[in-house]
Amino acid sequence: MASRLVKPLRSGQITIPAEFRAQLGIGADSLLEVSLVDDELRVRPVDVRRRAAGSPWFKELYDLFAPWREKANQYSEEEINAAIDDAVRAVRRKNAKRRT
Repeated sequence: MASRLVKPLRSGQITIPAEFRAQLGIGADSLLEVSLVDDELRVRPVDVRRRAAGSPWFKELYDLFAPWREKANQYSEEEINAAIDDAVRAVRRKNAKRRT
């Protein structure tokens, strides 16, 4: 069993060593399941698509959003955040006008 010593940051974050991430296929968009088992912290990647197969309603929901996931991949995180910020500002302006 491979092991490494890592030191948590002040906020509690830890870095998973690069060779572990590579071996497990963990990337920037991966979801991780963190469990506490017998005084041991366990972290494993989760494939949402595989889990969806066991839950019909979740698979249906996942499939429903497939076109939006593909479309979102065309934009950077900064572009998406800017669009969200613009939408929030527009709603706040509209609500402010209603109050006056």
